Amino acid sequence: MTDGGGRNWRLVRADTDAVPPSVRRFMARARQRRLQAALPWAVGLGVLLVVGALVWTVYGTSVLGVRGVRVVGTDTLTPAQVEQAAAVRMSEPLARVDLDAIRDRVQALPAVERAVVSRSWPGTVEVQVVERRPVAAVPVGKEFSLIDAEGVAFRTVPDRPSGLPVAKLAAPGPEDINTRSALVVLSSLTAELREQLLSISVPAPAQVSLGLRRSRTIIWGDDTESEKKAQVATALLARKGDTIDVSAPTVVTIR
Repeated sequence: MTDGGGRNWRLVRADTDAVPPSVRRFMARARQRRLQAALPWAVGLGVLLVVGALVWTVYGTSVLGVRGVRVVGTDTLTPAQVEQAAAVRMSEPLARVDLDAIRDRVQALPAVERAVVSRSWPGTVEVQVVERRPVAAVPVGKEFSLIDAEGVAFRTVPDRPSGLPVAKLAAPGPEDINTRSALVVLSSLTAELREQLLSISVPAPAQVSLGLRRSRTIIWGDDTESEKKAQVATALLARKGDTIDVSAPTVVTIR
């Protein structure tokens, strides 16, 4: 290379030995500091990418989607009936399944007292059902409506189930005062009275009566002091007489 004055110039690449050791150490430390400063950001970015990929896989794809429904606890109902009521969408990401909505749909079945819905990874919705248990059968025409301990009518059958008393009620239901009286009395009975009980009649809250085997009747009155009345009536079962009046349990009559 020649400048205007006629001198010749030549570019020469300096050897690393030409850089003083102190400068090289300074530059190495500077590079190390830059790497150390960038490392947390790189790690953080990598973690975010991994977490984002996992979240997308779980919530945004069918990789961990619903593959089946498992029903537990049915008795009178069939698992197919519960599955139909649950209406779970197959292949929907399991993490996004609305468990409360499924529970509400299942609990809308008359025979279901309560339901618990949960996720079973990797791809199953589990529905645990507790069915209503009948405590009495209410005559409805030629059939019988079964009611539970809360007075809820949940099933109709053609014949009275063995072991269930007939409840003679005009308007059975949780809000019916006569139904509530019948349920209070039924829950207070001793094992001996339950064994002989055929029917309970409640035309009015203060006119409860029990029909027993061998055409015997217990006049109960209202539902107050029911446990005491049950104990007194049980003690009198061995006595002769078709009618036992325990409506006033301290003054009992048998005739």
